[in-house]
Amino acid sequence: MGLPATVGDTSGLRKETQMKRFIKRIIVISSLALAVATVRAADKPNILIILADDLGFSDIGCFGSEIKTPNIDSLAKNGIRYTQFYNTARCCPSRASLLTGLYPHQTGLGHMMVDRGIEGYRSNLNRNCATIAEVLRPAGYRTYMCGKWHVTKFDGPKDDQSNWPVQRGFDKFYGTLRGYGSFYDPSALCRQNTFITPVNDPEYKPKEYYYTDALSDNAVQYLHQHQTESPGKPFFMYLAYTAAHWPMHALEKDIERYKGKFDTGYDPVRKARAERLKQLGLIDPKWEIPATAGDWDSVKKKKWEARCKEVFDAMIDNMDQGIGRVIAELEQQKQLENTLIFFLQDNGGCAEDMGRKAPPAGSEPRLRPMKPDELQMQTKPPMQTRDGRWVRTGPGVMPGPADTYIAYGRAWANVSNTPFREYKHWVHEGGISTPLIAHWPKGIPAKRTGAIEKSPGHVIDLMATCVDVAGATYPKELHGEKIKPMEGVSLRTTFNGDVLARKNPIFWEHESNRAVRDGNWKLVAKADESWELYDMEADRTEMHNLASKNPKKVQEMSASWDAWAARANVLPLGGWKGKAAGE
Repeated sequence: MGLPATVGDTSGLRKETQMKRFIKRIIVISSLALAVATVRAADKPNILIILADDLGFSDIGCFGSEIKTPNIDSLAKNGIRYTQFYNTARCCPSRASLLTGLYPHQTGLGHMMVDRGIEGYRSNLNRNCATIAEVLRPAGYRTYMCGKWHVTKFDGPKDDQSNWPVQRGFDKFYGTLRGYGSFYDPSALCRQNTFITPVNDPEYKPKEYYYTDALSDNAVQYLHQHQTESPGKPFFMYLAYTAAHWPMHALEKDIERYKGKFDTGYDPVRKARAERLKQLGLIDPKWEIPATAGDWDSVKKKKWEARCKEVFDAMIDNMDQGIGRVIAELEQQKQLENTLIFFLQDNGGCAEDMGRKAPPAGSEPRLRPMKPDELQMQTKPPMQTRDGRWVRTGPGVMPGPADTYIAYGRAWANVSNTPFREYKHWVHEGGISTPLIAHWPKGIPAKRTGAIEKSPGHVIDLMATCVDVAGATYPKELHGEKIKPMEGVSLRTTFNGDVLARKNPIFWEHESNRAVRDGNWKLVAKADESWELYDMEADRTEMHNLASKNPKKVQEMSASWDAWAARANVLPLGGWKGKAAGE
């Protein structure tokens, strides 16, 4: 008697077994692929870009300052200092260039937050550029931002959000959309896409709110969350402080460290910085140092003037403390060795006189405290504190507390920019020179630790560097829009001490101030003034104009500037001050 067909027919069983084996193989292969991908992702460096605001060339300790910046100094000691690195002379344009690797006019940010109706001056990051976050995220990176955005005119609660950080590639964002404001009650403060206040934020409730601390603390929190949420992925973090942009706001505990240190005025501080810069090998002792801008003997309110500098230094000190907390978190996670850290600033020291003149006389109506959900939308006086006090300005108002709003002024900005001429806005060296520090123990050879790098660089180079070290692909198209090619070059060659492979000169235009740097030559002019020519090796302080002796060089370099301006959306020259769109 034969077996029943259902028992004796084994073809179905064989097929089932084969299918199970096939599925197991797929699972094993997928697991191996995932493991390989995870290893590769883990090998990619984390990238942290730290951007300070309105600091001058010599405002950190490792670049000659008296300000206590031990944490930034430690990055320099164990990394590389770049002595000829450049920004764009102003906050919005520098941020646009840093984020995209393009010149600011190519992104629509040739000036500030007023749309002039011209392609280079739309005051809104356009769609023909990609941010570093948008480029690195497809390469496996988690992306975080804390701080000042300031690359869109749409910065109100009901405005278009398409150019806010979360919509431009960042997974998480805590910071301000606008460029300045109170450090105790920041204007346009957001978490993700939601406007918040210092008192209604459910995720951050310090005993005393101070914006610089808030940025540092939230950066640490994002790093902690990253370790828990995405342990196998590298991260890109953009930490954009507003220190030390006016108003001069600082915590009293930090101001205390600098009391009485500037009672002798501008000149002794500036001379001491210049001497330290020479001793550190950061400037040539042969360069002629321009005269100090301020006359201390003619200052009427010396205690007030000294206090401005005390508060300015305290702001930078506090930022450095926060950077120390970020470094400590990376060390705790054993990620510091494989994190490429850049530190730089957006423009030179600021000569603006915000809050330094006597305010107009008038009655001050009584104020009520602001409600927890009431947003602070004012960026400068007339404005009030959250507890219902008018914010004070004018000579003699001692800066620091929440009810004050003062800038530190032209003379102290001249100290900040030691040893260079001019200030933020201008494209002479004082306006565009930033220290750059690169720290990456795993990627910078030990022989380069503490090195000084003199190759000229520019904020456009940071995108190229990030793409290079991350193994990312810079897009030709994004979201259906063509993306302009990168303008910068990767700094990675300098990590090994090799020459930068830069084919083109570096260019500037801001408020019709213009410049071009080609090798050791720099051609520069103020708005509506003639070109000046300087030999940057012999005279980087721009004291000896060689234009009349080298007319062919002036002609050659000015022609290259004209060609760049034509292709980079700079023209019409002066378009930044034209009629606003819609007027």
